[in-house]
Amino acid sequence: MKCYRYHTVPAIAKTVSENPPVQNPTQRIALLDVVRGGALVAMAIYHLAWDLEFFGWLASATTLQGGWLYFARSIASSFLFLVGVSLVLAQGQGVRWSAFWKRFAQVAGAAAAISLVTWFAMPGGFIFFGILHAIALFSLMGLMFVQRHWIVPLLTAVCVLLIWKSYSNELFSIPALWWVGLAPKAPPANDYVPVFPWFAAVLLGIAVARWLQTRNVWHSIAAINVHRIIELPMSFIGRHSLVFYLVHQPILLVLVWSFTTFVMAPDHTARFSESCQSSCSQSRSGTFCQSYCTCMIDQMKQEKLFIPYVQRNLSDTQNTRLLESRDLCVARQE
Repeated sequence: MKCYRYHTVPAIAKTVSENPPVQNPTQRIALLDVVRGGALVAMAIYHLAWDLEFFGWLASATTLQGGWLYFARSIASSFLFLVGVSLVLAQGQGVRWSAFWKRFAQVAGAAAAISLVTWFAMPGGFIFFGILHAIALFSLMGLMFVQRHWIVPLLTAVCVLLIWKSYSNELFSIPALWWVGLAPKAPPANDYVPVFPWFAAVLLGIAVARWLQTRNVWHSIAAINVHRIIELPMSFIGRHSLVFYLVHQPILLVLVWSFTTFVMAPDHTARFSESCQSSCSQSRSGTFCQSYCTCMIDQMKQEKLFIPYVQRNLSDTQNTRLLESRDLCVARQE
């Protein structure tokens, strides 16, 4: 996630490439920091929408469909693509193990911390292999490609995508193999970035960075000036990407929770009533459904189940009480 310095790439055997070794500058590339910062801001926007949905300000599943779904995928793809680019620029002359393991430990440690926190906060969908877990593993896997001809990571990326599209097996439904990504059905998680297909984005980043090296254009990219109004905030965020990633979501959650708790809470009654009657009308009369849904709203509010239900955060005990309320409301209408 961090913008690495990059170095001279050694000559590649003529059987692989006829291009001479490329001498690259070692200063930071401001444009990459800005792009990384922009991706982080986009991620924060998506997470804000997720928080608004969680607290009931947006309809359920808003961020899991339509434009929001593609927005999320594009953000993850851009992060992983930049991981591939950074690997080439940092390790092109040979792997600097000390620096690599230091960064690897930081990312892997942060990933483990996120898993631990979400295990307690969201046991039904905790993050066991999210974007940080993926970046840690993919960085290690990507080292096999950083000194190869650009066609090698490109073709490997194509293979990863083809396998993902054409193959799945129940074997990969075992929790220990969820990280692979070849199970017929995706496991429950709030952030899931398995090897298939997401490693392809890292490989594409490696391929593009190696291709640019063979054409000796990194000098020109490093010389691109970005307007200071954009560069200062975006490059600052891009240079501190791991810290930004770890702190932005807790801050957003606290802000949305505080507003919802102390200023104004969304009114879910009309939305729930509409959804309830639509579902009920498939097997019951309109008069029955109207009375039944009104009863359910009253019972859920009386039992303090309404908000947890809307937030999809019912405990087992609360879910049992909800079923009892349902049975009671059905009995009252019959």
